[in-house]
Amino acid sequence: MKFLLVCKFYVNFKTNSSKYVTLEKHPCREENMRKNSLLEILGTSLKLGLTSFGGPVAHLGYFRNEYIDKRKWLDDKTYADIIAICQFLPGPASSQVGIAIGMLRGGFLGGIISWLGFTLPSVIVLILFALAFQSFSLGDANWITSLKIVAVAVVLHAVLGMGKTLTPDKPRIAIAIIAMLIMLLFPSAIVQIAVIVGAAIIGYFLFSKNAESKVKNFTVSISKKQGILALSILVVLLIGLPILAQIVNHSYISIFDTFFRVGSIVFGGGHVVLPLLEQEVVPNGLLTNSEFLAGYGMAQAVPGPLFTFASYLGTMMSGVIGGVIATIAMFLPSFLLIVGALPFLGELRKHKSFQGILTGVNAGVVGILLAAFYDPVFTSSITDAASFSLAAILFVLLYFWKTPAWLIVIIGVVLGEVMRVLLG
Repeated sequence: MKFLLVCKFYVNFKTNSSKYVTLEKHPCREENMRKNSLLEILGTSLKLGLTSFGGPVAHLGYFRNEYIDKRKWLDDKTYADIIAICQFLPGPASSQVGIAIGMLRGGFLGGIISWLGFTLPSVIVLILFALAFQSFSLGDANWITSLKIVAVAVVLHAVLGMGKTLTPDKPRIAIAIIAMLIMLLFPSAIVQIAVIVGAAIIGYFLFSKNAESKVKNFTVSISKKQGILALSILVVLLIGLPILAQIVNHSYISIFDTFFRVGSIVFGGGHVVLPLLEQEVVPNGLLTNSEFLAGYGMAQAVPGPLFTFASYLGTMMSGVIGGVIATIAMFLPSFLLIVGALPFLGELRKHKSFQGILTGVNAGVVGILLAAFYDPVFTSSITDAASFSLAAILFVLLYFWKTPAWLIVIIGVVLGEVMRVLLG
């Protein structure tokens, strides 16, 4: 019996000793695992950034295939909850989903790396395109004209798709039409913000009572203190940047202010950024309508988030550094909103009044996009029967044949050249 006790003691001692040794080595092993995890996040997100064509909805499909089906980083329920939360926030929904998954996998640094991998390929392409546009005077090239016509088909397709989802009844259609009329008659960035606020107020009174009563719970590891800090930084920058831009009067600060402000208030995804940015850069003479729409058309041809359109605009305004600053400023609100909202949004989503506000905002966004479709997209691109015919062909391919947006760009450029040769 004593022999058995001695043996048991020896085994326990060896086991505990092994555990002790393991604990001693654990920090290094944990650090290696963390590095491997971050590298894995970078590799996976970079792969998605190189291959994710087709816009936000398609991006979410790519994410599910890679993060859930292949890598098992999270389950379907968690993924659905993350998507639901990001739909309630301004900014690029697919990018925010990627950032959130990166944060769940590798903390704050994981979120940054996930965004970098997904965004970098399209940023590089659009910056190079802007440099080529300026260096080789591409503004008069026929394929640039074709890119502007591509933008007509893509934006119309986006308007119809969003309208079907976000304005399914007469009250929301009315909100969209009123928003469109206001933006067409009084086009400015300030009026656009006022339209969004007005739509939110109308939504609160009209739709809160009929909002969904059962909403899935969502729990995150981010503390409420961290959330409050992130939201505080967002508010300070929103208030302080315009003041700083007026005092200092430096182009880089002005670029950061413009794109940070737009990135903070864009509801509805990448296409809605078009009218906001157009109001910021075209009336002020920073870009012409032709330059603006050429970049927007090119942004359709690259994978990754449409918000990288900011990279092109910033480069056109102030070189490569301007492009980098515009990109960071455009996406920074997404980080601050994700960190700031996740600890609180699970509770907010349960409130019918909050759901009603967002219902109104979404309807208003459709109207804003309708106004942008007419001016500047349609008025600057459709100048004759040939351009209208090309836009109609591209729209039919998008809407009825479900042709990917990147392929529409290629088809649009090729058909534009063919029509130019045939029509002289």
